[in-house]
Amino acid sequence: MNMIAITPLLDKNSRSPLYLQLYHYVRKEIETGSLSAEQSLPSIRQLAQHLGISKNTVEAAYGQLVAEGYVASRERGGYRVQPLDELIPPHPADSHVPDANNRARLEKQKKPEFDFRYGDIAFDRFPHSIWRSCMTEALSSNPLDVLGYGDPFGHLGLREEIARYVYQSRGVDCAADQIYICAGTQHAISMLVQLLELQTSVIAMEEPGYDGVKTVFRHLGCALQPIGIAHDGIDVEQLQDAAGRAKAVYVTPSHQFPLGMVMPVQKRLRLLQWAAEHDRFIIEDDYDSEFRYNSAPIPALKALDTHDRVIYTGTFSKSFLPGVRLSYTILPSKLLDQVRRKLGSYSQASSPIIQQAVWIFMKQGHFARHVRRMRRVYQIRHKTLIDAIRNQFGDRARVIGDSSGMHLLLDVPGMGTEQLMELAESSGCRVYSPAKHWNEPKNCPPSYVMIGFGGLSEQQLKDGVKRLKKAWLNL
Repeated sequence: MNMIAITPLLDKNSRSPLYLQLYHYVRKEIETGSLSAEQSLPSIRQLAQHLGISKNTVEAAYGQLVAEGYVASRERGGYRVQPLDELIPPHPADSHVPDANNRARLEKQKKPEFDFRYGDIAFDRFPHSIWRSCMTEALSSNPLDVLGYGDPFGHLGLREEIARYVYQSRGVDCAADQIYICAGTQHAISMLVQLLELQTSVIAMEEPGYDGVKTVFRHLGCALQPIGIAHDGIDVEQLQDAAGRAKAVYVTPSHQFPLGMVMPVQKRLRLLQWAAEHDRFIIEDDYDSEFRYNSAPIPALKALDTHDRVIYTGTFSKSFLPGVRLSYTILPSKLLDQVRRKLGSYSQASSPIIQQAVWIFMKQGHFARHVRRMRRVYQIRHKTLIDAIRNQFGDRARVIGDSSGMHLLLDVPGMGTEQLMELAESSGCRVYSPAKHWNEPKNCPPSYVMIGFGGLSEQQLKDGVKRLKKAWLNL
């Protein structure tokens, strides 16, 4: 064909890649009929020479056109325009594939200056070089250990390290064969429901309680029995009334989510007694137990369990990295045979390479040192946030659940959650509504917002709270 038929004006200084500019030009020529059906396109080499660009650029543009059905690649026949049943009106170049300028603008709109997001960690304090070394060592390991499907229960060495860690840090005495590795808390709960055949069963759960787990239970057919929260955690008296229906109860005793209270040891013992008396299981989610600020750690429920009724779940998302997608479940001994028979039909969901690297990280002592260091970091950030709120708001805001964990609730009387979120957003801050953690979101107190602090430096926390004061109190 005449090469002049494809002569776009390509801007090498544009942030939009050359292949996208060429792709948009040819697509427009096809849609408007300037390039007709069955018309041959220049070869990759010819067009590259004609336009003074690389063959890779032309090949990428042609590849996109082929993928979208505008052009067909034929063996030894080059590229031909495909017939269109109905011509599509041409679009502006950035309406289908955003150019770099648009993307940058959208990203700027999406990212506030101060994001008080729960779950963010202090990436600036993470030992990146050490972790990189552990990953490199893992990749150099025996391919049979790291490139296959892995043990359904998970890496044995990692399970042994976890057993040592939970004994030293949480008082939980267990063997490695009681532990199986999961890909996050939601995956752990999903596996428990399936392995213990809890589908369609009634599960008692704190109200309010962690929405991420509620969603898994509901999607798997479980019926949730909400149990109210007292000042010191789940209401055991209400739980007694539900004993005839509920097969298990899910609790967050070390840092109730989202209200933040810590369950005292006396209530923990009453909860264990309830499980033993009614032959029920307790699912203990110990999700950020490493981080306590105002008192000594209380032993995990699992550590106090003398009747083998507690199923313990822990995660590396807060103490290490959310991106490794790694958690673990510690099973009661009485469930091991049942679970072992069924687990053999499942592939291990967590990457064997990641498991190997985390095992190396723990075995060499890096994990214990990292947790100790991060406990100090988060304690400072926690204190900085609390002090900033008190200094800026005084008695015009109330902090809820400030004794542990990596988030708190803030009650700003006289204002609604949506209003607080919108005003914060307009001032470059982002705070979050906790309402989804109530079974009926309307039951969430109307002036609550959730604030996380793990991902913000001390100075950012001070500046962010000052910005919130200006937005909310106009001061």
